[in-house]
Amino acid sequence: MDLHSCDGLTVDEEGQLFDTPERLRREAVRILPDIIRDEMLDGDGAAITLEVRDESGNRVLVASLVISTQWCD
Repeated sequence: MDLHSCDGLTVDEEGQLFDTPERLRREAVRILPDIIRDEMLDGDGAAITLEVRDESGNRVLVASLVISTQWCD
């Protein structure tokens, strides 16, 4: 799963195998909150995108999460 974040692009050179497309989708959704939590520690917002490629390099899934915080006066 390649990661696009405020730090730029992190390419996953090793990859993982999943039994079904649904398990892949569930894993992407499961890890998004953990990743964005780390991104939010020093700021008011973050946007991350996971891109999953097959063994041929074709994109098969894109999952994104955007979060922001704002103090109310």
